[in-house]
Amino acid sequence: MTQRILTTLSLLVLAASVAASTIAYSSQSRAAAQRPKITVLYDAFGQVGGLQKDWGYSALVEAGGKRILFDTGDNPDILAANTRALGVDLSRLDFVVISHRHGDHIGGMQYLLKVNPNVRIYAPKENFGVFGSSLPSKFYRKDEQLPSHMRYYDGRPPETMVFGSAWPRTNFELIDQTKEIAPGISLIALVSDKPTTLELKELTLAIRTPDGLLLVVGCSHPGLDKIVEAARAIDPHIHLIAGGFHLVAAQDPVIAQLVTLLHDTAKVDYIAPGHCTGEPSFAALQQAFGDRYVYAGLGAVLSLDAQPHPLSAHPRRPIALDAQDRATYETLYAHSDDARSAESMLFASVP
Repeated sequence: MTQRILTTLSLLVLAASVAASTIAYSSQSRAAAQRPKITVLYDAFGQVGGLQKDWGYSALVEAGGKRILFDTGDNPDILAANTRALGVDLSRLDFVVISHRHGDHIGGMQYLLKVNPNVRIYAPKENFGVFGSSLPSKFYRKDEQLPSHMRYYDGRPPETMVFGSAWPRTNFELIDQTKEIAPGISLIALVSDKPTTLELKELTLAIRTPDGLLLVVGCSHPGLDKIVEAARAIDPHIHLIAGGFHLVAAQDPVIAQLVTLLHDTAKVDYIAPGHCTGEPSFAALQQAFGDRYVYAGLGAVLSLDAQPHPLSAHPRRPIALDAQDRATYETLYAHSDDARSAESMLFASVP
């Protein structure tokens, strides 16, 4: 009888130990899943196998207690394949941010709306834009002398004229000025004054963290200098900037000027450049920031803690672009809108 009691007690202790270990493992798994991070879903370079590289940008941002999709890349099939390969479920999102209207940032919208048709999508407000728009009807001149059948709306226009989008019945909220959309989460709205993207409106995602401001940029068409200036009005301490810096065709003096701005003037803690930042800019930024340069190629999962770093394991410390990255990046860039934009700037500068 004594032996049976001892055996029973031993089994109970073992069961309790297993249960405690299971609970601890489950808690650690939940903590890892809830850790603030960025997952790069779409880009033209990267080291993670089983993903399709293409020119464009999309990232899942999990921070501030929210799951945010930032841009949708260039192609819905590629976005679908990459999200499946990475185990990312786009049906579970708090909201979406579309930085600007260029095709390599909105091309995956078809897949997004297929799996999450009612998700709220923040996008820049533009007159007659692809996301929809509105104008007060007083914008056009009226002629009271005309008969009603020759007048718009029979001479009785609505106070506000609403214009359709390329995605009817989609839950767009259009942003035309910097706005806090959730506690600690803002959208910075700026307009490009550059010749090839004149009047292009672009949104930047800004998230307050205990370590400073996190910025996610799409293409930085208004200029990263202006984005940084606007961001520092929210929080003068910028902890991390991730995304496209739009230096893909920039010459060395322009690159050097921006590196100085980010490193010396704005004193940004970390950078994780991708997409249209450009190969020479990757190299220059890595040299300037050293260990505070975070590799952010396709498939990278980046922690957003005090010391941002890749969460996905690599056999070696990744450089800005390796030989394979560079070949892929150059090929995809050559067929992109960014390449055509660079050509336009080049020819415009020739007397």
